[in-house]
Amino acid sequence: MDRFGISITLKHVPPLDPEFIPLLLFNRAFLADAKKPVAVAVERLDGQMSVCRTFIHGTPDMAEADCYYINRLIKTVLWMKGGFRIYVSGDAGIYEYLNTAYSSQGEQAFDREFMSNVFERPFEVVLAGEIPQEMDVPKAMGGHLDGCRIGFDAGGSDRKVSAVVDGETVYSEEVIWFPKTSADPDYHYTGIVAALKSAAEHMPRVDAVGVSSAGIFINDRAMTASLFLAVPKDLYDAKVKDIYIRAVTDTFGNIPYSVINDGDVSALAGAMSLKDSNVLGIAMGTSEAVGYVDGQGRITGWLNELAFVPVDAQPDAMRDEWSGDIGCGVKYFSQDSVIKLAPRAGIELAVSLSPAEKLKVVQELMEKGSEAAAKVYESIGIYLGHTLAYYYELYGCRHILLLGRVMSGKGGDLILSVAQKVLADEYPNAAAALKAELPDEKFRRVGQSMAAASLPKIADR
Repeated sequence: MDRFGISITLKHVPPLDPEFIPLLLFNRAFLADAKKPVAVAVERLDGQMSVCRTFIHGTPDMAEADCYYINRLIKTVLWMKGGFRIYVSGDAGIYEYLNTAYSSQGEQAFDREFMSNVFERPFEVVLAGEIPQEMDVPKAMGGHLDGCRIGFDAGGSDRKVSAVVDGETVYSEEVIWFPKTSADPDYHYTGIVAALKSAAEHMPRVDAVGVSSAGIFINDRAMTASLFLAVPKDLYDAKVKDIYIRAVTDTFGNIPYSVINDGDVSALAGAMSLKDSNVLGIAMGTSEAVGYVDGQGRITGWLNELAFVPVDAQPDAMRDEWSGDIGCGVKYFSQDSVIKLAPRAGIELAVSLSPAEKLKVVQELMEKGSEAAAKVYESIGIYLGHTLAYYYELYGCRHILLLGRVMSGKGGDLILSVAQKVLADEYPNAAAALKAELPDEKFRRVGQSMAAASLPKIADR
């Protein structure tokens, strides 16, 4: 395989996507002959900084390759960690390229606007003489089981709540609701408060509340969340950004609370069940949802939106309809991947079916022993094996928990076994250092809402 004159060789090629170029292997091949040092940094709130010191070729004939490499590097950092300001040092040409790419009309205009909205700061690219120092401020969260706690898990089709007393779940309920189709934020607020009050009725008091919800949360505020997709922007800003904070304080007054992304709560639940840390959780469902607990068992505050992190360097990779970019995780590690690959295997999926129904068709074929369906899951397993090595390089994780509808049944088992073979054959160092696995019964017993309940620390305990 060849891209920008750079040759990439891989042993395992997806049978239904033979032009797939793992971004990690492209990066390694690119860097083999790159000698000119450059540095880039991405700044997020409170002076937190993600710094990458790397190399480019710096020659006219490799300018396109240099720009592509740096583009994918910055895109990765933005969606892995988040940020609103890019610093560039060491090459004026790279600065000029990024300044154009991240302009309001540039190829990365979507990323610019999204990050600006999330961090409520103007997005900019800065040419720096010296790159700022790396800085992270992870938070020790979760694993607190003392006292009377409520854990609330807000899903797209149901909401779950648990009442937990000194680590024991004394009550839980699951209620169907329709948050994605309601334009009235009072509908969401009323549902959240009803769940909190329902759990509170089963405890003598409420000491703390933890919330798990899809979306991006900064300082407990919902900066963007698919649950509130139908809410107009003016109402979102006025009533949704602080919706969980208001629901807790209006109901219980000034008590400890924490609101974090459901992917991070899944990773936390995994860490609690494994009794270990450094856990990356990947849920393959409607999208690719990811959470991470670091080596000290802390929530990093990173975005971990790996659905929009590039994984494929082929020029004709499938385009994501939302962000407009190509080769990103959502098209490889969600039901979109199954739907993309099924026709290539000769499986016809009726246009009238929903994405979830199309996934179910392929799953049922897989359970019946269909060779065509097996090719779909084998291809995803090869995608995953190459990409887990990349995620290991980004996070240094010890455990990867694979969750979600795509990983259920025989298809999920095949994905995992193929991914493990790819890791062992092509990335032995990563294979030796990390363990990729499906959740066991212990993980299921921990539960999302119970893990959420353990998030806040109760003062003086």
